[in-house]
Amino acid sequence: MIINHPLLGPRDSAEFVYLGDASLIDRPDPETATPEDWHAYAYLRDNVAGDMRELWFHEGGDRSWLVVTRNTLTHEVSKVEMACDVARAQGRSK
Repeated sequence: MIINHPLLGPRDSAEFVYLGDASLIDRPDPETATPEDWHAYAYLRDNVAGDMRELWFHEGGDRSWLVVTRNTLTHEVSKVEMACDVARAQGRSK
């Protein structure tokens, strides 16, 4: 599988580590989160058959985090974004 890195161009997926559902970017606010919020964040994940946004870490390269939209049935990658850009677009600064 080829991941088209936004900065480095097409890279083999062997350079990356899959880290799961990209909803991990939406971590609860430590000031207001309840134990139930933290439980849902840590343990409850979608596992869809079809297009899914996933976190990938470029371990064998520039060590960047990416949000990859991938079809879990065909492994077709339809979109690759820098995770920091996705987080900023969602209002996260850290």
